[in-house]
This record gives sequence, structure tokens and C-alpha cells, in this order.
Amino acid sequence: MSESTQAWVAAGVRAVIGAHTQAQDAGRTDDVVALYTPDAVLELPGTDPLQGHDALREAFKGWAPTQPQLHLVTNTVVTALGPDEATAASDVAFLQRGESGWAVQVLGHYDDTLRRVDGTWLLRRRKTTYQL
Repeated sequence: MSESTQAWVAAGVRAVIGAHTQAQDAGRTDDVVALYTPDAVLELPGTDPLQGHDALREAFKGWAPTQPQLHLVTNTVVTALGPDEATAASDVAFLQRGESGWAVQVLGHYDDTLRRVDGTWLLRRRKTTYQL
């Protein structure tokens, strides 16, 4: 795979991760769900995996922000598996603003698998782990 293809894949993957973060923090559930393949899986600690748009929509609706929040996603490493498949590993800090200001609520890690479908990069699988 050429360097330009790898750079193109990395840019597309980072754009999806960024769009997901912004839509989730704004409570735009349908925009978040649209970033997943129809058969996507979301794995979170302590829960059964969520699979498919309906399960994802229900979950993200329940997680809609009730106060200002930010997911700060950083240290993303993208590995292009081909022009239509990639993985990404990212660190994340989740902050919420309360009465005394912004505070870190959770530190975690995302392991993402993405696929390009009809020219658009989408999340196929996201596994989230929390760091204590």
C-alpha cells in the first residue's frame, strides 16, 4: 500500500472518530449511529455487547448529555489494513462540567475497527476499556 493511500486511510479514520466524539457530546444520537455499519458492535465493560443500529440508537439516546461534557480523544494510532479496512487505537478522557467546573470523570481506551462502505468510513466495532 502506498504512503499516500495510508495517509488517506488515516485521515478518513480520524475524521470518523472526531465526528463521533462531537456528535456524542452534543447529544446528536442519529448522527452518532450513522457513523456505524448496520451490523456494528459496541463493547463496553460490564455490559453485553450492543449490536446493530437499533441497539446503538437506544443506548446513545440514554447517554445523551444532561450537562456539558467532552470526550477528549488523543494518541490515535491508525493501522491501514487495506484501502477499505483499518484499525485505530485511541486514549480518551471524559470530562463533565458541574457546579465546581470541569472534572475528569473517566479515562479509557478505544480499540476501533473500521470499514469503508460506499466511499464512507464507518465504525464496524468499538471496544472501550476504562483505566482506573
